[in-house]
Amino acid sequence: MKKIHQFIFFRVLGWHTKGAMHAEVKKSVIIVVPHTSWFDFLIGVFARGVIDLEMNFVAKKELFRFPFGGYFRWMGGAPLNRHKNENKVDAIAAMFKEREVFRLAIAPEGTRKKVDHWKTGFYYIALKANVPVVAVAFDYSKKELKIAEPYYLTGDIDRDFKVLEENYKGVVGYNPENGYIGN
Repeated sequence: MKKIHQFIFFRVLGWHTKGAMHAEVKKSVIIVVPHTSWFDFLIGVFARGVIDLEMNFVAKKELFRFPFGGYFRWMGGAPLNRHKNENKVDAIAAMFKEREVFRLAIAPEGTRKKVDHWKTGFYYIALKANVPVVAVAFDYSKKELKIAEPYYLTGDIDRDFKVLEENYKGVVGYNPENGYIGN
């Protein structure tokens, strides 16, 4: 499968990579910015195939029912009960403790529309789970998948956001008009 993903990602779609995921980092929160289109999911699927490491996402538990539940689990999905009266940060942080490998991919914008700030859930999940954050960008202007080094949060959210946002300077999303304003 890796060869097929590489052929499509590099040859057919014309993308290239800058940076690499570290296989020895088995637990992390991967933030993907900018998230401006459903097409980001498709690029993400091929990027995951090229990187060839287990990566995960969380989604509402209803998506994990028949007929698509098996597919979403195979793709690295973990069901989240959004109706249960529990803190979602705590619930997701618990997933890190339960698994040997859990690399959680998340879009901190929380939407494909234009936003002027990131949601903070990913930050508090990484802090609570005591895992690094890996900044990943899909730069459509250069057809470049950018992967930053793992960053261990300091607990100073303003400082940490400033460091993480540096990874997205000049990055252009699929729909540039919906790009992250902080970029």
